[in-house]
Amino acid sequence: FFQKILTAVRSWFTLFGWSKGQNPISIPHSLRRDVCIAQFTIAQERNFKRKVDKDKGFYEMILHLNGQPIPGLAASQSLPSDPVERMFQLHWQHSELLSFLRSQGAHLSHVMPEFLLTPEDYKIWTEVNTGLRVGSMGSSSVLSDSPIFILEHRTFETMSKRAWTDVLLQIYKVFVLPRVSSRTVTDPSSLESLHSMPGIKSEPLCSNVYSRYERTVLIWLNKQYEKYRKIVWKDSQRGGIPPMRWILNFDQDLLDGLVLAAQIAAYCPYLIPTHFIKMYTNPRTQEQLLHNSLIVVKALHSINLNTDIKV
Repeated sequence: FFQKILTAVRSWFTLFGWSKGQNPISIPHSLRRDVCIAQFTIAQERNFKRKVDKDKGFYEMILHLNGQPIPGLAASQSLPSDPVERMFQLHWQHSELLSFLRSQGAHLSHVMPEFLLTPEDYKIWTEVNTGLRVGSMGSSSVLSDSPIFILEHRTFETMSKRAWTDVLLQIYKVFVLPRVSSRTVTDPSSLESLHSMPGIKSEPLCSNVYSRYERTVLIWLNKQYEKYRKIVWKDSQRGGIPPMRWILNFDQDLLDGLVLAAQIAAYCPYLIPTHFIKMYTNPRTQEQLLHNSLIVVKALHSINLNTDIKV
C-alpha cells in the first residue's frame, strides 16, 4: 500500500512539480540531493555524477507550487565545506521547511528534520547529539532537546523515504488542493436525487481525516456519480444501472472503478459506448474488479492521458 502511494506521489511531482517541464525524481535520494547546491572541491566535483539544475531544485518546486519562496530560504543554498557546519545548516533548513509547511496547515508533527538528512549527515547528527563527535561546533553543541532516535542505516533509509513522501503529500495538500473550487449544482434533475443523499460538510473543523479541499473533491465525486450513473449505464448488459452510493473516501469507495468512470464519462461521453458500457455495475469478485479497473485504464490511455497509471 505504501509503495503504491510512493509511486503515485513520485509520478505526480515528476510530471507537474516544476515550472519548466518534467523532472524525474526519486524518493528520498534526489530530494535529499537537490535541497542544496554545495560548494564542492575539485576532487568532489569529479565524483558528483549529476549536475543540479538550478531551475529544478527542491525549493524551486516550492516556489512554483506556492507562488512564493519559504521565508528566509533562497532557492539555491551553498553549504559550508566543514561536515559538521554543513549538517547544522541542513538541519536548520529542514526545520524551517517543516515549520513553514505546518504554518500552512500541513500535518507533519511526526516528521523530524533529521529524517530529511542524507545518511552521512544523519550519522554526524547522531554523533554530535550523543557527544561522540567533537567538530568545529564543539562537543556541547546539540540541535534540540527532543528525544534522539539513533537508527541503523537500513532503518533510517526506510524512515527517510516515509518522511519525504509525507512531506510531498502535505505539500500537495496545502499548495495544490486549495486551488479546487466548489460550484453550486443548478441542474434541477440532479438536485432532486441529491436531496435524498446524506451530505458531506465542507467546514474546516468537521473532519480530522480530510481537509476542507479534500472534502470538496468528495462532494464533487458524489454529485457527479449520482448525476451520471444513470446516463453511463442506462444500457448496461452487466448488471444494469449501479445503485446510489455515498462516497466517503478515496480508497475503498473507488475500488470498483465505477466512480472514476462516471467522472471521466462526464467530460468524455464518447467513451461510454466504447469502454464504460462493458463494466460490471455490481462487481462481486476480484476478477470483476480487475476487469473494471482495466477498462478505466484503457479509457485513460485512449485519450492520451498517459500518467503511468497501473492497475
